[in-house]
Amino acid sequence: MTVMTPTPPTPPTPTVPGETPDGTPDERAPWSADELTDRLRAVSAARYHDRHPFNVRMHEGALTREELRRWIANRFHYQRHIPVKDALILAKFDDPALRRGWVRRIRDHDGERDGEGGIERWLRLGEAAGIAREELRDASRVLPGVRLAVDGYVNFCRLRPALDAVAASLTELSAPDLMRTRIAAFERHYPWIDPEGLTYFRGRVAQGGRDGQEALGLVRAWARTRAQQERAVAALSFKCDVLWSLLDAVDRGTDQGAGQGADRGADQGADRGACQGADQGADQSAGGAAS
Repeated sequence: MTVMTPTPPTPPTPTVPGETPDGTPDERAPWSADELTDRLRAVSAARYHDRHPFNVRMHEGALTREELRRWIANRFHYQRHIPVKDALILAKFDDPALRRGWVRRIRDHDGERDGEGGIERWLRLGEAAGIAREELRDASRVLPGVRLAVDGYVNFCRLRPALDAVAASLTELSAPDLMRTRIAAFERHYPWIDPEGLTYFRGRVAQGGRDGQEALGLVRAWARTRAQQERAVAALSFKCDVLWSLLDAVDRGTDQGAGQGADRGADQGADRGACQGADQGADQSAGGAAS
């Protein structure tokens, strides 16, 4: 009696640049680099968090002291993870020149030594607003929705190809204008905050513009197929969702709910945004410098 050995299933063919998820050629013409740039800027114009009601109220001077302190404490949870996500992005680069350039972002936030860098400047903002730096560091005021939004972004940068992770950072293109608006709002509406505490915002005017242009140049060079270009746009949309969800949590949350499962609605919204962003293009892989 002949025993028939079952034939193992054929493994799925991985998607490559220029193919659709089912492996068929993507014959759509890619956008020009300028059209891609226009589409990316359109995402920021429509979805950047400067339009969020909480930020609008902040810039109008309508926040209470406790609301502003809640934002400072929760935003710090995002700030302290910026060098973490940048280290994850840097590790994806094969080119030493790219790594040398990107490591500057980590130094910008961590500093070259103790007492320097963006994280230190944010701690000083907290102190200027009446929050002890130990309270910021222990994360006792961080809301669940904020934790989820930040975790979603860090994991996106950990799991996605370099193209996607760099494209997500393009919110930096909108940062300089937001920083200028914020500085003027704090000086006008929140005089109880020591002006020395605004150093972080002032520094990010130049840094944000520089970092945004650098990332845009990489995305324009790497996104060569329509599929890659659409992934870049989707990645930036996801990052906008992260920032929006973070503010949703702050706007709806209370300090009493921090660490106690409060603001479930904001958690669910951030969860949907993280899942949608991570799912978009998940079956596509980047090639060349963007892999």
